Amino acid sequence: MKIALIAMSGIRVCDTELLELGLTLPGFVERSKTIASLPSLGLLTLAGMTPPEHEIHYIESEDLVQEGSYPIVPGGYDLVGISTYSAQIFEAYEIARRYQEMGIPVVMGGPHVSVLPEEALEHCDCVVVGEGELHWNGLLEDADGGTLQTVYGSLDDEYDLAGAPMPAFTILDMDRYNRITVQTSRGCPHSCEFCASSVIIAGKYKQKPAEKVLEEIDAIVALWDRPFIEFADDNTFVNKAYWKELLPELAGRNIRWFTETDISVADDEDLLRMLRDAGCAQLLIGLESPERGSLDGVETKSNWKLKKFDDYRKAIDRIQSHGISVNGCFVLGLDGHGPDIFDRVFEFVKDTRLHEVQITLQTAFPGTALYDRLKAEGRLLKETAWETCSLFDLNFKPVGMTEMELKKGLRELGQRIYSDEFTTWRRREFRQKLRTARHQ
Repeated sequence: MKIALIAMSGIRVCDTELLELGLTLPGFVERSKTIASLPSLGLLTLAGMTPPEHEIHYIESEDLVQEGSYPIVPGGYDLVGISTYSAQIFEAYEIARRYQEMGIPVVMGGPHVSVLPEEALEHCDCVVVGEGELHWNGLLEDADGGTLQTVYGSLDDEYDLAGAPMPAFTILDMDRYNRITVQTSRGCPHSCEFCASSVIIAGKYKQKPAEKVLEEIDAIVALWDRPFIEFADDNTFVNKAYWKELLPELAGRNIRWFTETDISVADDEDLLRMLRDAGCAQLLIGLESPERGSLDGVETKSNWKLKKFDDYRKAIDRIQSHGISVNGCFVLGLDGHGPDIFDRVFEFVKDTRLHEVQITLQTAFPGTALYDRLKAEGRLLKETAWETCSLFDLNFKPVGMTEMELKKGLRELGQRIYSDEFTTWRRREFRQKLRTARHQ
């Protein structure tokens, strides 16, 4: 079969004022732009396990030619697979409709489809729920034999990463990407109310064998002279013993990399030293709020975020003193936030000299505990406005301020935090800290 795998790439923001600011203030939506421009690791993984008798074509949706508001899709395929998140789902449905009109069967997957398969099936022929590796080859056999089912998998299925296939990095045009993703784990031991990452499709935290991770990195290094890796994990350093074995191997491969983790990484000085030696350039850490009270209940299992709040300032200083910049993430619009939260975030960033900052709106994604709670409380602005699940568009009614105050506060805080003057100052302070640390 000739198979098209379509990644819904590109950033989505409905708020036109915010989008205009993002275009003039590098950094406002920088992290989301980076995520949106990454190749789809899920699709590359499926391509990597596809039997050789099939012909795979990888397509970024932003490369499709537009005809007015609609994409013109290339034909001639026997099967089309689409992976998408919530913010792009309506565009994905339109692409699926166009292929169905050509008589080409369409299969869809990803977090949104996994939690709302019935909705997706109104727009495509088949859905994959949960982890796609479990069902891809069986799905291909059915499609080739004309017996494609409507649903493959469930959220209760568990995939063992020990069997993870090599992603098909060779089908990418490496020149168009500034970083390539490698996954070392799925899931997270924490249960944050708003989290819509791999915890939705992975029922428990699990680690990929280190030798497989190294094989993937070696494959990327063979294709790319100056590789920058993004580890596509929700919480990378949960298993610190695993990483202390892996990091010396990474150190010998002359790569630079970025990943996401929680604040507890700062508790281990040996690990921090090893991270820098192994090429770690930056850690993205979900701080969520500079206020203790608004963290209460954000992590639903043990209130972990609240318990770690007192460590925030020292932890940021400790990490950055090792030459690893911190990208501190703040979620605006938590129930404990009032109109003063924007000044509080700015002052926290200033006091801690955070090298990078990400500010987003609290967002009720389908399938999350937050969505269910806000729906029960009657606080969703529209229950199926999936296009607003962009992290920058408001889709719920805040309690500590008006909707207008929250949206305006985000824009104005972005102008202050991402101004050239403040950004230059923070980065200069980081470099000065490095120079001081080297002479101690």
